[in-house]
Amino acid sequence: MTSDPKAFRVAALYRFTPFDEPAALQGPLAKACCAVGVRGTLLLAREGINGTIAGTDAAIRSVLDHIRALPGCSDLEPKTAWAETMPFHRMKVRLKKEIVTLGLPDLDPASHAGTYVEPADWNRLIADPEVLVIDTRNDYEVAIGAFERAVDPRTTSFSAFPDWFRSYRAGLEAQRGPNAPPLKVAMYCTGGIRCEKSTAFLKSEGIADVFHLRGGILDYLEQVPEAESLWRGECFVFDERVAVGHGLSPGTHDLCRGCRRPVSPEQKTSALYVEGVACPACHDQRDDASKARYAERHRQVARARDLGIAHVGARLDTSED
Repeated sequence: MTSDPKAFRVAALYRFTPFDEPAALQGPLAKACCAVGVRGTLLLAREGINGTIAGTDAAIRSVLDHIRALPGCSDLEPKTAWAETMPFHRMKVRLKKEIVTLGLPDLDPASHAGTYVEPADWNRLIADPEVLVIDTRNDYEVAIGAFERAVDPRTTSFSAFPDWFRSYRAGLEAQRGPNAPPLKVAMYCTGGIRCEKSTAFLKSEGIADVFHLRGGILDYLEQVPEAESLWRGECFVFDERVAVGHGLSPGTHDLCRGCRRPVSPEQKTSALYVEGVACPACHDQRDDASKARYAERHRQVARARDLGIAHVGARLDTSED
């Protein structure tokens, strides 16, 4: 990262807060972003706002002032990184049923989420053997790093979490027996949005003792010294860094441009890894026409890089989901 004033500030943000008419917020928000050259994606729903935007430092401050004027957003503090080039191709402000898709739009995370746990207090909580620790991220994220003792749901999307939890809970309660103490659950995710919404879901399922890591894994890795850390591996991030370690130092993984999953140094030695085309996880899932298309895109990206110009295919425009 760099604080060079000529670089672009990348701000990732979310807030669960009730918006009575999110459609009325869409136009003014898009105008505020476009007026100062900010690009990225922002999602609006009745449950709040979520997204990642990039622009000059002054432009991002201007847009954040606009967002902080929205109901319930006055103390919003985004996660910030810096990029030497603009990481997004355009500006999009979209209306959604949910700002992070769990498939339960009637949940109210703003009022019924679990208890925040600060990174400094997280170790003590998850070291308790009576606490069930659950990773709410997708399988490919968990595969490259997780907290000690965490249960991996092995879900391929966040919307699969409710069905997984109901099934897992039924088996767990049968194992624990009718006289077991009430379940106590701690959950985490990359930046906090998925675990926060998950706590609201668990509370709606009748579980009262639910906790989630404030700021997610990223705040933990930034604040907790590696010598004291219970995190093992790297953390997948939804930008061109791909993965980070303690202190948010650069990780060792690259991104597969075919499936957008992390590729380890070991996987890159496989005959099934083709840079810009496929990795061992997706090689057999792509037909020859798709591989040829990805190869041509990779060639164009490389050519644009040699010429010193931007190419939309070189950017990762996604969000935590």
